[in-house]
Amino acid sequence: MFRRAMHIAVGAFVAGIVAFAPLSSAVADRYWQCVPFARLVSGIQIFGDAHTWWRQATGRYETGFSPRAGSVLCFKPSGAMTLGHVAVVSQVLTDRVIQITHANWSRIGGTRGQIERDVTVIDVSPAGDWSRVKVWYDPVRDIGSSTYPTYGFIYPDAQAVRMASSQFNAAQSAALTVAQSAASQVASTVRPGATPLSILGQAADAGDRIAALIQSVTAPPPPR
Repeated sequence: MFRRAMHIAVGAFVAGIVAFAPLSSAVADRYWQCVPFARLVSGIQIFGDAHTWWRQATGRYETGFSPRAGSVLCFKPSGAMTLGHVAVVSQVLTDRVIQITHANWSRIGGTRGQIERDVTVIDVSPAGDWSRVKVWYDPVRDIGSSTYPTYGFIYPDAQAVRMASSQFNAAQSAALTVAQSAASQVASTVRPGATPLSILGQAADAGDRIAALIQSVTAPPPPR
């Protein structure tokens, strides 16, 4: 019971850092690789290429195949992504849809190495075990057409949360907020200043879009 409560608290705390803590200009105004950014945000102290994180996590962190806020999703090398990729789960929307915050994925304004917050990821694995996903791709303003194999999720412990909090507080000393929002994405976040009724409307619209999106990527092809 205590272990489960700790996991919930850790997830909630790290999710708060990811979702609400502003990124200072010191964090935003540089070329970010996915590994140091995921380490900063999650507090999980693993070093080396992204594809080595899953192996390195064995015996050091809990791992699994269900998303939790604050956990790190580890991508396997595939195609041009020869070193894999790591991303921090910022929200769990459904059992097959999450939002992640990560770095160096999309080309934004023609450049790489940028941070994307609360972008949508869909589990398209046949078994529903998050072993294959589709990821929001900013240049097309939609879920990309490619699918990516993953190892699973690495869950932070209490020490990792304290590390993330400390690092984020240090990064915020510049005090310049960067708004790299997901406002126009499929699972958009609520805009500041929205009224309660508009919040409900946005949530309903987002839910409808997410449901349609899941159906489009997971439904079997129509019979010929």
